[in-house]
Amino acid sequence: MDKSVRIDKWLWCVRLYKTRTLSAEACSGGKVTIDDVNVKPSRAVKVGDIIKVHQPPLWRTVKVVDILENRVGAKVVPQYMEDLTPQEEYDKVEFVRMMNMERRDRGTGRPTKKERREIDRLKDLY
Repeated sequence: MDKSVRIDKWLWCVRLYKTRTLSAEACSGGKVTIDDVNVKPSRAVKVGDIIKVHQPPLWRTVKVVDILENRVGAKVVPQYMEDLTPQEEYDKVEFVRMMNMERRDRGTGRPTKKERREIDRLKDLY
């Protein structure tokens, strides 16, 4: 008999979401897909399913390796899911993080209106 578990529970168990409620809300909100079809929180997950999860600004792609019923430690997660997310997605996250970090020398105070416009213009280029 094939084992299966609800997708909201599985996503919480493999630590893609901090709480099961957040996991269920993501499913209901169209942020979780299996085979490019939005899924409801009650959808059963089977071994071999490819799941895409939108965690802005990143689309994570994972493959179900095994089914589990309870939340596991972070070191054990690779036994249950395989991360298939392309490196470009992680690069995009790093780029967004770097763009949001304006470095200012200590003691220079807040940016002036002119400096703020220049920062905004630079961000709009990317």
